[in-house]
Amino acid sequence: VCHTVVRAGSESRLQYRRHLEACYCISGSGEVEDMSGAVHRIESGTIYVLDAHDDHYLRADAAGDMVLVSVFNPPLHGTERHTLSGEGSSAY
Repeated sequence: VCHTVVRAGSESRLQYRRHLEACYCISGSGEVEDMSGAVHRIESGTIYVLDAHDDHYLRADAAGDMVLVSVFNPPLHGTERHTLSGEGSSAY
């Protein structure tokens, strides 16, 4: 279980190649976009699940940070870190 803060106005391209992910938004708002271009709105109380190691964009609205509780299966080890610069998605 991870406490995830997506900074206001930010966009990150992410992928979890060895983990499935479920996220519950506890505050703020934004969106998740899959690579087919489907965009899904995220607001406080929204849960979204990525079930196929989906490459995706995660965006927070400019009005404020979006805070998520993220659950991974299998669990993260705690040493995983995203690299949010460069081409392509940050993956682990």
